[in-house]
Amino acid sequence: MSRNFAPIVKWGTDKKYKKVDDFLLRPSVEDQAMEAAARILADVKERGDKAVIDCARLYDGSNMSTRRIRVTEKEIAAADQIVDDEFKAAAQEAHQRITAFSIGGLREDWQMDTPKGGMLGEKFVPYDRVGAYIPGGAAPLASTALMTLTLAKVAGVKELVACSPADKDGNLNPYVIYALNLAGATEIYKIGGVHAIGAMAYGTKSISKVRKIVGPGGPYVTAAKRQVYGDVALDMVAGPSEIAVLCDTTAHPAHVAADLLSQAEHGTGSEKALLVTTSQKQAEAVRAEVLRQAKELSRTEPVEQVLENGMLLVVVKSMKEGMLLCNLFAPEHMELICRNPEKWVDEVHNAGALFIGEWTPESVGDFAAGPSHVLPTGGTAAYFSGLTVEDFRRRVSLIQFTKEDLEDTLPVVEAFGRIETLDGHARSATIRFEK
Repeated sequence: MSRNFAPIVKWGTDKKYKKVDDFLLRPSVEDQAMEAAARILADVKERGDKAVIDCARLYDGSNMSTRRIRVTEKEIAAADQIVDDEFKAAAQEAHQRITAFSIGGLREDWQMDTPKGGMLGEKFVPYDRVGAYIPGGAAPLASTALMTLTLAKVAGVKELVACSPADKDGNLNPYVIYALNLAGATEIYKIGGVHAIGAMAYGTKSISKVRKIVGPGGPYVTAAKRQVYGDVALDMVAGPSEIAVLCDTTAHPAHVAADLLSQAEHGTGSEKALLVTTSQKQAEAVRAEVLRQAKELSRTEPVEQVLENGMLLVVVKSMKEGMLLCNLFAPEHMELICRNPEKWVDEVHNAGALFIGEWTPESVGDFAAGPSHVLPTGGTAAYFSGLTVEDFRRRVSLIQFTKEDLEDTLPVVEAFGRIETLDGHARSATIRFEK
């Protein structure tokens, strides 16, 4: 493999390090993708189903029609026959773990007393209809079906819509269908890309508009999601995958290399993998393992693309400096593999998900642990959080005053009304005490 693959560099707080700075400054959404997404979204908004079908044929390479766009009960039954028992058992185990974690994350409605006998509180109301995007072009992500709609089902959403691209014959991967059905999908559509986001956001004759869109995707899906914000609610910017591993010399180089490569095989070419270690020798050992293991993976072309453009191995003077660099990177996934990793947990401020210790590879987060693997990317982990069950509910504030409560707060209402020159606001309170 090329000498340019997975370069090793040094970094510190003493000066600027251009190679590291360039690596950190990846865009959350690519300009080229934004322009293309805008054109497709406008077409879908104007022409509806016809645009969606044209795009499915052009971009998905799928022999699609409006008559075949929705997965039928017959197709669901056929998928159940095709999917092997080993995968069914694995999917059911993952579904149980995700369900349990989601139930644990549900907030309860609550109330408190006001000073004069009234009530304040919050109630949580599920969306009536949500859409999940399930990537399926480069790799059929059956796990994403479970990591999105399972949460929505637990939250109480009634209409659970999913979109995923079909193959050239217009068929959806049976494993994706099985996982979606297991997660509770009520409608499954065989379209992907920007046109799927547009269909869910704007609605067409065949696909009714949703309230919120969730799920990860490549650069174009991510760009589309950003542009439909306001027409629908969104989860976050969840684009090409990322991983950062912070380790000392106790980490096994082969394990670290495997973890870095795990995020290099998705196939968009925009994935990022960062190693931060306190040892030059460790970095060299990890690099050697990366190059060796990369040859053994089935998806060699996308992996090599990331090795050339999206992987960096950085040597720092201390774990403290390494932590600073990882927080600057704000990765989607972050692994801590070092002596006493628990003592560093509170120092991690910017990460979508944190994997603690040598026995917690990122892959358990993708497939089995319980928290959703839909996480912020492109540095947005500095201000977004990963998908949770509460993303499928809206919070409604509850306010019930007694006459005495209103009288008690009347001076406050009058003062703000006066200062903000909103006398109508103040009067809506004071009028209730006029004789």
